[in-house]
Amino acid sequence: MSSAPDAFARQRGLAGFGDEGQRALAGARIVIVGVGGLGCPAAQYLAAAGVGALTLVDSDHVSASNLHRQILFGPDDVGRLKVDAAAEALGRQAPGCAVTAVPERLTAATASALLTGHDVVVDATDTMPVRRAIEAAAHALTIPVSWGAVQGWHGQVTVFDHGHRLGDVFPGPDALDLDTCDGGPVLGTVCGQVGAAMAGEAVRLVAGVGVSLAGTLAIVDGRTGRWRDVALTPAAGT
Repeated sequence: MSSAPDAFARQRGLAGFGDEGQRALAGARIVIVGVGGLGCPAAQYLAAAGVGALTLVDSDHVSASNLHRQILFGPDDVGRLKVDAAAEALGRQAPGCAVTAVPERLTAATASALLTGHDVVVDATDTMPVRRAIEAAAHALTIPVSWGAVQGWHGQVTVFDHGHRLGDVFPGPDALDLDTCDGGPVLGTVCGQVGAAMAGEAVRLVAGVGVSLAGTLAIVDGRTGRWRDVALTPAAGT
């Protein structure tokens, strides 16, 4: 009797990953806050990798100007809630992943409740107040954060954990949020690079393999395709 093909056979075959890593992914709950240019590729790769459950948090709707970088959506999705359109697309691509759509805008008041019960947070948002609310709540809950940002030609990725905080990178006070993806020009493929890297961080954190980017800010320049690493010094009192 032939068994069903193993969709994760080539992933299980990775040295140091194996069945244990795949089981860890299958049992994991990951929350992605922001289903835009970063959240879309991150969600696709995590669902395809075999993550058992994804929670998508976003209150925005799909617009035509999103489509060059928010690759879960097509023209027919314009006007729909991002979380609903994304959950539908992920259901087609990875039916084994349980996707929960939360059409809310995360705030400092709701962050803890929205993040509780997850193993990793993927912060794919684009404003500093929301980023700070996510990181503060995740730190209090001892949940690691896979964090990324894109502006224009450039993208950044890191991980915040018990010893590495958002304040290490951006001590504040915050400038006006002029760097949001919706508010300025951005190269779609850079969003893809950064979103995939964020998913990779989340996979390694869940599976307990390799080394995370905690303590390092990885920066990509879309004009050259080159990445460089910047060591981060923990903020005083971390």
